[in-house]
Amino acid sequence: MGTSKNPSGRALRLLQISDTHLHATKDSRMRGVNTYDTFHAVLERAQTDPAWPADAILVSGDIVQDESRAGYELFRSEMEQLRVKVLCLPGNHDDPKLMDEILAGEPFQFCGSIRLEKWSLILLNTFLTGEDAGGLGASRLAMLTAALKDHETQHVLVCMHHQPLNMGSAWLDGVGLRDTEQFLSVISGSSNVRGTLCGHVHQASDRTRDNVRFLSAPSTCSQFQPGSEFFAIDNRPPGMRWLTLFPDGQIDTEIVWLEELSR
Repeated sequence: MGTSKNPSGRALRLLQISDTHLHATKDSRMRGVNTYDTFHAVLERAQTDPAWPADAILVSGDIVQDESRAGYELFRSEMEQLRVKVLCLPGNHDDPKLMDEILAGEPFQFCGSIRLEKWSLILLNTFLTGEDAGGLGASRLAMLTAALKDHETQHVLVCMHHQPLNMGSAWLDGVGLRDTEQFLSVISGSSNVRGTLCGHVHQASDRTRDNVRFLSAPSTCSQFQPGSEFFAIDNRPPGMRWLTLFPDGQIDTEIVWLEELSR
């Protein structure tokens, strides 16, 4: 568990990137997109932001498409160069065991929780073996309950790969978080949860339920078409989400799209 960098409680800048879908080699493509090139372009754009460096980068799953050791080593090599804390959690295409092995030690953290100023981030593992959908189950829900208790004096962001709320796409909602009601029940019992962050859906969304923000991030490669009954690729370019977390619990956020890479 980390500690607050500054007891005065300044605002934090958090960068969320998601669904990088890297492979063992830099020239690999997914649905016609070179995912390394788009990942690298997003990182380069992030470093031009006036608030760079971020206090932390959240990588919300599907880091590697082919579950290869070389893919995670490529990701590690790229992220290490940024000299920024990198918080990782697994998606349905990931290998959590390899992640825990390769993405260990500074500047990386795999799952768990971390305190930064007046905020705490809880990084959940929603990976289910052999499934595209995600889940927590009794043991992970119990761990979440305990973590919320441990961080009850902090503002909290709960981070995961799978979406906890339906997106209005029949095919995509079929592979979301399976125990949504149990999850929502747990966080509703904690008055300090300010928001949830997810990946998986390859699109940006921002909704509020019971005073909690539910935010999803676009992919660093290609996007899914919102509201589509069946699988469909959108023409939106690679993107990322920036968040400013204020000491009073307020959240400002924006999506940055790399329009020059539009399909």
